[in-house]
Amino acid sequence: MLPFKQVSIVVNMITKIMVCCLHVPDRILGFLDDRLERLQRRGFGDLPGAVVLLFPGLFILALFILIPMVSTFYMSLFGGRHGTGAFVGFNNYLDAFRSHDFRQSLLVTIYYVLGVIPISLVLSFFVAFGLYRIRKFRGLLRSFYFLPYVTSAVASALIWRSLFNPQSGVVNMILGFFGAAPQQWLLEPRGVLHILSGGAIPASWGPSLALVCIILFDIWHSCGFSIVVFFAGFSSLPPEIEEAARMDGAERWRLLRHITLPLLSPTLFFLLVVGVIKAFQAFNSFYALTQGENMADRQNLILYIYAQFYQYGYWGYASAVAVLLMLAIVALTFLQWRILESRIHYE
Repeated sequence: MLPFKQVSIVVNMITKIMVCCLHVPDRILGFLDDRLERLQRRGFGDLPGAVVLLFPGLFILALFILIPMVSTFYMSLFGGRHGTGAFVGFNNYLDAFRSHDFRQSLLVTIYYVLGVIPISLVLSFFVAFGLYRIRKFRGLLRSFYFLPYVTSAVASALIWRSLFNPQSGVVNMILGFFGAAPQQWLLEPRGVLHILSGGAIPASWGPSLALVCIILFDIWHSCGFSIVVFFAGFSSLPPEIEEAARMDGAERWRLLRHITLPLLSPTLFFLLVVGVIKAFQAFNSFYALTQGENMADRQNLILYIYAQFYQYGYWGYASAVAVLLMLAIVALTFLQWRILESRIHYE
């Protein structure tokens, strides 16, 4: 053991070092403030200060977004496996458009987006509207609705897999109780329209029953976030506008359509843009519910990229598909801004 005197010397040294470290940020900030004032007096205005304040955020964006994007585009220009092939230019992009598997994955992604976004937004809106109107147990119910969103998607997907198990799943047990035929659910490649129509509609039309199960899972899992955002939007509405409309004789549904919805249009627009971006990037639910099986009827673009990159080793081709997906998301987001921004009512 060290003597008491040596221990006290070490403690004093550590204390002095910590005190010096605490004063270092103050000295740095004082130095920067002095330099910025000098630059401002020389006619640079607020530009140097803005650059200093933006630098940390720009550095993080460059490190984790811009550099990976440039690297992905550079990788997409090479062929072969594991990035060892020759320079092929834009041939990987042309191969993607010529590939039937790519087009099928794109169709599955479109089915998924069209299934998840409208239903989840409408359902979340009315649930949030009901929570806004009630007074008792509001906080408890809001927590219950938000609970699926904060639960691990993989853990939740495993539970849903057991529910839709063709042999011992609860869903088939309920169908059997009512005399209905059991289904394969997550293993069913036939279209849901074909099953519902008794075979009148071709099996290749529309989303498969397995994809519909994935859509239902993501609606259940993602609604909590939209409900909380919608509820915040309802809570921020000015009550005097609603009271004035009621005094003028507006009924509940007219009030909801002509007053509440226009005032909530910024919230709805935000959820629509964010929801579409997240839907195009969905991976966890697809991978967990399908156990990574590359079945064409339930393989979206992200799962397709994953399979091409990690399972088959076509790094250049997978990077090209990833670039195409990024461009599609950017174009679709820009299109939403152009079409819907003029219809947003800001207070």
